[in-house]
Formats: sequence, C-alpha cells, structure tokens
Amino acid sequence: MANVEQKQVVINEIKEKLEKATSAVLVDSRGLTVSQDTDLRKQLREAGVDYKVYKNTMMNFAVEGTQFEGLKDYFAGPSAIAICYEDPTVAAGIINKFRKNAKVLEFKAGVIEGTCYDAEGMVAVADIPSKDVLLSKLLGSFKSPMGSFARVIQAIADKNGEAPAEAEAPAEA
Repeated sequence: MANVEQKQVVINEIKEKLEKATSAVLVDSRGLTVSQDTDLRKQLREAGVDYKVYKNTMMNFAVEGTQFEGLKDYFAGPSAIAICYEDPTVAAGIINKFRKNAKVLEFKAGVIEGTCYDAEGMVAVADIPSKDVLLSKLLGSFKSPMGSFARVIQAIADKNGEAPAEAEAPAEA
C-alpha cells in the first residue's frame, strides 16, 4: 500500500510542475559523464528549468489529460524531462547547445505551448532565439530608425536655429 502512495506522490509532483509549465522537453541522456550531466543540470537550473529523471510509467500517468499528453508516445527507454515555466524555448536551446559537445544527449520529443514535436521538431525549435533575445532584437530595430529620425529632427532644429543668427550677423556689421 505504501508503494502505491509513494508513486502517487511522484505523479502528483510531476503534474504540479506541468500545470505551471509552458513547455517540457524529453531527452535521452544515456552516456553522459557525471561531469557533463552535472554541467547540464546547472545550466538548466540557472535558466529556471526543472530537469529530472522520472520513471516512464510515472510520467505517463502525470501527463494524462494535460497539454503534455502527446509525450506519451515517447516514454520508452531512459527519459529525463526538462520543464520550463517562462520562456518556452529556453530548455530546448540549452539542450541543443549542450548536444554540440555531448553527442550522446538526444532529444526524444517535447511540447511547446501545447504543440507536440518529435526529435527533429525539437532541434528546429531549439534554434529559435529566446524571447529575451527576440525582444532585444526588436527593440534594437526600433532604436536605429528612431535614432536616425531624432538626428534629422535635431539637424533641422539646429539649422532653423542658426539661420536667424546668420541673418542678423551681417545686419549688425
């Protein structure tokens, strides 16, 4: 009886995390060295991502009836899950970058804001810049034309301000 209760606690823990999540990324991390795994966990934690290995049966029960139900088809073999609460692409981006040096780390699938992607889809999603990067690029693109506009207006104002002074100077002479 205690075993069933312990399993239910784990299932509830996963469900609670998923209820607040914007995305979840499923990976196969077999073959990572301890130091690589520690480094990956640290990078994800610093980005506000929960990363944990759960039994597939527990995750299977936890995703039932949620936006993450599409992951059920990918719960085979060892699985680790990275759960994001804010920027939905941040975990995929970190994992994808990490994969460049740790070839054994593989995407299995993921759900980003309710849409399920397979491993190839996750690679494509991972290449999308984070929300912060996109916003800064957008603001940068606004800043440049606004700066140019401001300089033009300032030049016109300076020119208009200087014109009467030049006209008065010869009159005084």
